[in-house]
Amino acid sequence: MHNIDIDLSLDGLSKIEGHGALDLKVRDSKVEYIKFMITEPRRFYTTAVEGKSCLAAPAHMSRICGTCSIAHTMCCIEAIEKALDIVPSKEAMLLKKLTMYGMMIRDHALHLYMFSLPDVLNKDSILDLDESDQKENELLHQAFEIKAAGNNLSKLVAGRAVHATHPTIGGFLKVPSAEESKAMVAELKKVRPYIFTLLDIFARWEMRLERETTFMALVTDDFSFLDGTIQNSKGHRIEEKSYADHLENVVIPYSNSTGYKFEEGNYFVGALSRLNLNKASLHNGTKRDAGKYLAMFPSKNIFHNDLAQAIEILHSIDHSIEILENTVFSLEKRQPPKMKPGRGVGVIEAPRGTLYYLVQIGEKGEIVNAEVIVPTQQNQINIENDIKAYVEQNLHLSKEMLTHRIEMIIRAYDPCMSCATHFLNINWI
Repeated sequence: MHNIDIDLSLDGLSKIEGHGALDLKVRDSKVEYIKFMITEPRRFYTTAVEGKSCLAAPAHMSRICGTCSIAHTMCCIEAIEKALDIVPSKEAMLLKKLTMYGMMIRDHALHLYMFSLPDVLNKDSILDLDESDQKENELLHQAFEIKAAGNNLSKLVAGRAVHATHPTIGGFLKVPSAEESKAMVAELKKVRPYIFTLLDIFARWEMRLERETTFMALVTDDFSFLDGTIQNSKGHRIEEKSYADHLENVVIPYSNSTGYKFEEGNYFVGALSRLNLNKASLHNGTKRDAGKYLAMFPSKNIFHNDLAQAIEILHSIDHSIEILENTVFSLEKRQPPKMKPGRGVGVIEAPRGTLYYLVQIGEKGEIVNAEVIVPTQQNQINIENDIKAYVEQNLHLSKEMLTHRIEMIIRAYDPCMSCATHFLNINWI
């Protein structure tokens, strides 16, 4: 092969949640440098909540993101509860789990059907699916029914699918009735078989990109995305409250978002990491019926992040059905939280990976300081390294195909910048 030189410049990524860009230089068939830039203007949410009551902070922080606002609500609540030494009741923990499951069903369905599925089917957009074709028509209807089930579970338990109103410090303001729970179980059971079509599609997808990296996630006893131990694929385990001693903030001068490294270097967070490290904790029904897909994990293939998300939808449905069928909720009487100075750490698994919150509270219950580390920040160095590896291995591809494959790599991470299928505008120099 002749030595290849490429100058690739992406000045703005269109149709995404936020803004980004990419610069890539190839010399003598080697990537000389790559810059994956998050160019979304800084919004300073952590500064905006300083001085405000900790009771209002979760509602403020949920506005960081529309697609995964519930993750911010729940992580902020956890951090504040720990700062105030509040231990949630068993019922509150079940409601928290259901809240997380509703978000996971909705959010994963959005990513898999609307953004990734067109790649698998060689479509430009989900809008290009042919409704006169029986299989494609079924996929469209299944997509909206699964997403609706996630929305409805969130509405039932959390009050809303976005910017939840029921979860609060120390519990929930409203709980599902027995009749509402029964109706929700019926809806979840209806959409459950649809997940296996999705699993088959992503299990058969031949796209591969494997590279040595470290996988990291919050490992929990029941795969509930709440409360556990931070672990990585190299065997390190750390307590939630100690995360700051192990994560290194990395200034990326060309990006408006800082990156992060763990002790060994860059790492990956997300559904693939969760399945690699914690698949034994999935619901028994999921393990029974999705065994042939689970056999593909642990995996180093970044495109298996999509398959992992589909498995997480199935688990979220299965555990939600079990909780709703076996629990009669009653609205617990809550005492107003006793305000005191404190420091609390919240760590949960958001759809795209581990989310960290640290809050310091003053004597009157005001937020003195807050820190938030989101999954996409942690993944951006890994994204750069994956793109570099793929480009060097596939310089035989046409410019158009290489561009499309770079898009697919970024989409596989489900970054919190994604909003549509095509978003890379590349000027080849």
